[in-house]
Amino acid sequence: MIGTGYVGLVTGACLAELGHDVVCVDKDRRKIEALDRGSIPIYEPGLDELVARNVSAGRLRFSLDLAGNVKGRDAVFIAVGTPSNPETGQADLSYVLAAAAEVADAIDQFTVIVTKSTVPTGTNRLVAELTSQRVRAPGDAAVASNPEFLREGAAIADFMKPDRIVIGVEDERARRVMTGVYDPFVREGRRLIVTGLETAELVKYAANAFLAVKVSFINEVADLCEAVGADVDDVAQGLGSDTRIGSAFLEAGPGWGGSCFPKDTRALDAAAREYGIPLRVVRSSIEANAARKGSMAARIEKLCGGSLAGKKLAVFGLTFKGQTDDMRESPSLDVLPMLLERGAQVRAHDPSMPAAAGRLLPQVSLDSDPVNTARDADALIVMTDWKVFLGYDLREIARAMADPMMIDLRNLFDRDEVLRSGFRACVGVGRWNTQAVELDAGPREYRPFPRRRGSSDAICVAVPAVA
Repeated sequence: MIGTGYVGLVTGACLAELGHDVVCVDKDRRKIEALDRGSIPIYEPGLDELVARNVSAGRLRFSLDLAGNVKGRDAVFIAVGTPSNPETGQADLSYVLAAAAEVADAIDQFTVIVTKSTVPTGTNRLVAELTSQRVRAPGDAAVASNPEFLREGAAIADFMKPDRIVIGVEDERARRVMTGVYDPFVREGRRLIVTGLETAELVKYAANAFLAVKVSFINEVADLCEAVGADVDDVAQGLGSDTRIGSAFLEAGPGWGGSCFPKDTRALDAAAREYGIPLRVVRSSIEANAARKGSMAARIEKLCGGSLAGKKLAVFGLTFKGQTDDMRESPSLDVLPMLLERGAQVRAHDPSMPAAAGRLLPQVSLDSDPVNTARDADALIVMTDWKVFLGYDLREIARAMADPMMIDLRNLFDRDEVLRSGFRACVGVGRWNTQAVELDAGPREYRPFPRRRGSSDAICVAVPAVA
């Protein structure tokens, strides 16, 4: 496995779990030394135990020596970065091609060079041409495309229980090797899809672009829900119950980010434009997602009285999604600077305490304690859907705040529970904004407050429960 980043390390550990002999290679000495010590450089639930178990069993090890470790291997997976060009959106293939060249120079028997990195259509042809020119004997290398479909925070489950395995291959020997790699899954009845190289490459991009479109769609529907008095959670449930649509990726929020969706949608759009094929839906999704960040900042400003000057804001969650420490293109990287520009003071808490946060958001104060983060705050903003947040003591957090108002951009919390915990308001996305008012003590129930046509300021008020 060339590359011990997110995809490489998870894939290598999981292949070892299947019983294969795996060595993960990287040029970063500090990363390899850390892995040898048992330190995992990424936050992924269960990965530390998986790595430790397979290292102990002798099926998994780590090395800096690429040339020495590709010798005698049936397959070499390339799992290096393909960063996006900020100007054109095109994927940078330099790391993939450099790795392929090194592998081709070193192999000493028939070896399948497998592109695991997400690459544009036509990349594997380039890899095949490059490696054929560099191998010692003709026919010593064949190329395969094997895109990954891992969700950060659930990557091990995604790998070990795949809904599909896609292999792009044209050489019969390579086909036998690759089907052998995934034979344990095939025996379980998992779907194995064998295609040509270009098809496998496009499957990955098309999948991520489609999911990004779903998220952008439900985010815009959430805005409409607020305007007409509907609840986006219920709308999403109704949509997701349709087997033609499915429920995944229909959670409204502050926009999509991460290592895949932004990079892959831009790369697919750029590649399509090279062929003169406008992908208008994908382009619209990219534009809608960019606008979404600005609308979140404006929403927070409005809910804080129309001005953020001098306001103290507490933010729960910085990573692009919960259960990962990945900050890449997280909505927080756009929204929080907008809040700062409007004069707010921002203190943030993220359970993973991502190392990149201090560098990417230098003006944001970080705190490992959620109560300290919320102390004296004028509003609490839930930016990321960390499951651990649901276990926090909301009463203690509310007591620590100057103005206990929650702006839940992920619809993570139950509004009634938030209000019962002492928050005066809990405002979600795409659903009735909920506000408790001071009343005499006693049982309460929450009723929709009459709305003005076209208003997006609907609230629910707490009134004495009717016996």
